[in-house]
Order: sequence, then C-alpha cells, then structure tokens
Amino acid sequence: MRKTVLACMWLLFVTLLWGQQKEGTVVYERTMQMQLRINDDNAIEQMLPKTRTDKFELTFGNNQSLWKHADDDDNNEEFGGGGMQIRMVGPGQNDVLFCDFNIARGVEQRELFDKKFVVEDSIHKLNWKLTGESQTLLGHPCQKATAQRISQRMQMTIDNGKMERKEVADTNTIVAWFTSDIPVSAGPEVQGQLPGLILSLDINDGRMVYKALEISPKVDLASIKEPTKGKKVTPAQFNDERNKMMEEMQKNNQGNGGNRIIIRN
Repeated sequence: MRKTVLACMWLLFVTLLWGQQKEGTVVYERTMQMQLRINDDNAIEQMLPKTRTDKFELTFGNNQSLWKHADDDDNNEEFGGGGMQIRMVGPGQNDVLFCDFNIARGVEQRELFDKKFVVEDSIHKLNWKLTGESQTLLGHPCQKATAQRISQRMQMTIDNGKMERKEVADTNTIVAWFTSDIPVSAGPEVQGQLPGLILSLDINDGRMVYKALEISPKVDLASIKEPTKGKKVTPAQFNDERNKMMEEMQKNNQGNGGNRIIIRN
C-alpha cells in the first residue's frame, strides 16, 4: 500500500512538472527615474522628464531566452532652450540579449551611433535571499527574492554649459518576484539566477522597475539564437568604445550651439 501511494505521488509530481510552461513570450514595461543634474540651467532641468517608460519582449524556450526592445518608435527625445539642446537616446531597435542557461552564458548585440557590437560574457550570479513573502502576478503565484549588486554607473552633470561624465561605484538593491509555475531562469536584468521566470523587478527602490504585462505560450523557437552582427568585443572593450564615442560626440558638438547628447544604458 505504501509503495502504491509513493508511486502515485511521484506520478503526480512528474505530471505537474511536465505540465509547467517552459516556453513562451512575455511583454515587460520598464519605468526608470531620470537622473541628470543641470546645475546652471534650472529651466531646462524642469523640462526634462522625471521618468521614462519602455517596453521589451522576452521569448524563452529550450532553456534559452532572447530579450529585445518592443516599442515601435526609436524612443529618442530632444529638449532644449537657451542655446542648449539635449538628446536622450533610448535602447537601439536592434539591441538584443541572448542567454543560454545551460552554460550560464550571455551574448548581447548593442548598437551605438550606427555601429554594432557583439558582447559575450558569462552570467554572474548574485547571492539571493528568499524572504518567504508571496503574491500573485498575472495569475501566477510568485516568491520574493532580494540581492545586492555592486557595479559601476555613469554619472552625468552639466555645469556652466559643460557636460561631465564619470563612472561611480554603485550598490544596487534588487527585489525580484519570480514564479516557479514557469521554471525558466529568464527575466530582465538578472537572467539565469532564480528558479523561475521573473515577473517583477525593482532596482534601488524604484530607480528602475520592470513589470510583466502579459504572458503567452506562443513562441518562435527558431528566433531564439545568438546575435552575430557586429564587432565582437569583451564587456570592458565595449565600455571603452562607448566612452570614446561619447567623448568624440562631445568634441564635435562644442561648436554647435551647446548641443549635448546623452546615452542611456
């Protein structure tokens, strides 16, 4: 009798496991706080948006995922006044991130001023803690996990008409809500780290927030592949290339009525 009960329990477990969704498409909305200080022009600073919203699409299957921009327009905005113009550049339409969770590897295609780069890196896992809290998102029971990530971020200020950019150390507090209903380690920002799809992610108490808007079981598995168009570089080399381009754009714009270009990561 005991063996029969155990066999039935095992069969039920396997049935539930195989019944879980392991491929599909998710649409996310990202809202981020804009952090730019213009010390010598409060009027322009007031014109700048306090937040910015983008949409992204995640497709997953075969323990792999592809993350890409989902908005139709180019997501760039321009603001200006008093001889100064600021152009805010959103994520490129051709930017994609491919992840293979089987080998903890990511390959990203980035576009900067019409130049394409392919950046390959391993997935760097954080030290996650489960809080025991739960909630339901899009009909899926989710668990809360928290972690800290130490990284570098670009700090930009405009003082006396001159833009200054510098990298500063940044400790990010990350709160993720993931569902084991969909046992795929996919999601925004911290792919390949939690035992379920991330449906909500908060970085630094609202500085950047991702929220899943819809989940579909439909997916084109053939489209989930690593990008190959662009110059292959390491993450450090890509940062160097980006900084060089920013410096060159800044020099070129010195005599162009104070025009400034700002890139968002």
